[in-house]
Amino acid sequence: MVDKIKNIAVLTSGGDAPGMNACIRAVVRTGIYHGKNMFGVMQGYQGLIENNINEMNSRSVSNILHLGGTILKTARCLAFKEDEGMEIAYQNLKAKDIDGLIVIGGDGTFTGAQRFGKKYGVNVIGIPGTIDNDLYGSDFTLGYDTAVNTIIEAIDKIRDTADSHDRLFFIEVMGRDSGCIALRSAIASGAEAVLLPEKETSLKELITKLKSGASTKKSSSIVIVSEGNKYGGAYDIAKSVKRKFTHYDTKVTILGHLQRGGSPSGFDRILASRLGYAAVKEMINGETMQMVGLRGNEIKLTSLEEALHGHSYKLEADLLEMTQVLSI
Repeated sequence: MVDKIKNIAVLTSGGDAPGMNACIRAVVRTGIYHGKNMFGVMQGYQGLIENNINEMNSRSVSNILHLGGTILKTARCLAFKEDEGMEIAYQNLKAKDIDGLIVIGGDGTFTGAQRFGKKYGVNVIGIPGTIDNDLYGSDFTLGYDTAVNTIIEAIDKIRDTADSHDRLFFIEVMGRDSGCIALRSAIASGAEAVLLPEKETSLKELITKLKSGASTKKSSSIVIVSEGNKYGGAYDIAKSVKRKFTHYDTKVTILGHLQRGGSPSGFDRILASRLGYAAVKEMINGETMQMVGLRGNEIKLTSLEEALHGHSYKLEADLLEMTQVLSI
């Protein structure tokens, strides 16, 4: 195959995730190594529309491997959902002779990339960058491991004060539609219970479990609440539980955007580097409308269509069972 790709742009879009900078670094340097002209788009699709597209060299990505956030910034761009905005973005790419676009983000980012690629024939490769770990085709998404570690560190500290005061803490974590973060952080922190969007746990069941722990002289209890849980947020659940279970003093902590920040873990740095490297290589090899992802310990391609709509991510059955067995 004759390599027709000469100029490649990279952008980050949607929610930021630890590891995005490491991924940008890998994309830019892999492209330059293979003789490509590399460009960075500031503020995601908004930058495409505003023509905020700058050429990058290997020094442009020096000393960013360890940084959280994204040096390219990010934004949610409503204008890119409209034909007029997408047309402006395409003309800006065309004016710079950019024939390849690598996008780092989650489902919203991939939805925009898929539509853009289909409409204008732009070569597009997606890299899964979201702490929610909710894209099919990759066992882990960028930022997920770091976010879980951030939550575990916070819960460990909360456990100290919970034990000291005989308290019940409800800790709300991110995951509107996915309970991946909540489930893993619950296992790793020894939480007494976890409430997930994918698995219904009644408040009656929760109270029964908490009473059982109190009867065996547990000095504290931690309940992890995924923000997408059907009973509402941590405050609502805490109020409902407190009315029927008064053994512990009840407190609520919402970790919020703390989960998105911080230096990426070693795992996320390596994953970001592998995915960024693979994205450029696959684009050079003629692939388009694909996502690079980690499956097993290999980098595999999944179509953007399948990543978005082909399958729903399923929580690990053994971890779900462990939340019951290990928290007695």
